[in-house]
Amino acid sequence: MDLKLTGRRVLITGGSKGIGAACAKTFLAEGCSVVLVARDAERLAATAAALGEANRVASCAADLSVAAERERVAASYPDIDILVNNAGAIPGGGLLDLSMESWEQAWALKVMGYIHLTKLYLAGMKERRAGIIVNIIGGAGRSPRYDYVCGGTGNAALMAFTSAVGGKSVDWGVRVFGINPSQTRTDRIISLSKRRAATSLGDEARWEEMLTNLPLDRLIEPEEIANAAAFLASPACGYVSGTVLDVDGGGAFRA
Repeated sequence: MDLKLTGRRVLITGGSKGIGAACAKTFLAEGCSVVLVARDAERLAATAAALGEANRVASCAADLSVAAERERVAASYPDIDILVNNAGAIPGGGLLDLSMESWEQAWALKVMGYIHLTKLYLAGMKERRAGIIVNIIGGAGRSPRYDYVCGGTGNAALMAFTSAVGGKSVDWGVRVFGINPSQTRTDRIISLSKRRAATSLGDEARWEEMLTNLPLDRLIEPEEIANAAAFLASPACGYVSGTVLDVDGGGAFRA
């Protein structure tokens, strides 16, 4: 299916691995050029090299938990057609387990990072009366748990933010929407599962026991989220804005 995205310029945060790297591969396959942004310059360069297509892949090492770094990225790559907000690594744990410093650091990257980059890029998109902003959020915002209270609360805030901005941005020709992946096969799901295993079982090596009752008996593959992002960003879904799509295999409705 031709998604009619050829020539679009896509900036992907958290682009060095996982869902971000999968998004880069998918958008490249649709004829886009991509800019990958992440903190780890070495991993970023390796991901960019592995994608090939050197003339259509750029990378920018930046710490998006810092406002000045977000502004630097936006100034360096102002003419972006599609922004994919994906960077974020909020730790697991209950309220009494996490310091306020942990909350502030986690939200600086994911919550404030998404909000600030959306603000920076929305201004230019409004002037051009065209643009797409995709927020990769997370299912815990819809189904919060105590053992992931920091992440669930941050995700819920981003869901409200996405709906509020996406409901207005269409007046300027800009669509803003979100995707809530549930458990996806990434390094992150392993680290979170290890934390839960250590807390509930006393042994992080038993992390696979935390992954039970999965829909279709498997984790989501990063490519499935990337495909959803590209499809929703395409003209084929031109009436989608303000929506946050749950991609969880029906997991929210399982006993």
